[in-house]
Amino acid sequence: MNFFLHINKKFFLLLSLIIIIIFTSFIFTKKYANNNIKQNKINAVLSNADISEPKFAIRNETKKIYLSAKEGNFLSKNEILLKDNVKFKSNDFSIETDNVIFDRTKQTAKSKTKSIFKSKNTTISSDGFDIYDKGNKIIFYGKSLIVLK
Repeated sequence: MNFFLHINKKFFLLLSLIIIIIFTSFIFTKKYANNNIKQNKINAVLSNADISEPKFAIRNETKKIYLSAKEGNFLSKNEILLKDNVKFKSNDFSIETDNVIFDRTKQTAKSKTKSIFKSKNTTISSDGFDIYDKGNKIIFYGKSLIVLK
């Protein structure tokens, strides 16, 4: 005699339905958990920056100073706070710092964070700087260390 003929059909149907419900709920919980993990990763990557990887230039009659940073925030219509790995580069020198306020109309830049100026024969480490007169003049603030080669 066949064993499957003795099984109650209602019991078999109920057991099959329970297994299907458990299996589908397991799949949906895994899918939901994966979506939450992906969303958390996306939120971690996004920041509060208005501009990501901004690039500007200070231009005068004789040279250009290029500015780049990891992120930036608008302080006003013309002033932008550049943050994280801010670099100034020209043919003559480079400056690296963490935070800079850049004015687009006046073509000026100010920093109150530790800065390193490098040129061919000079290195200056200071507590801040001010670039004005369209990049023709730079003033270094705070404790400064100048190394001449």
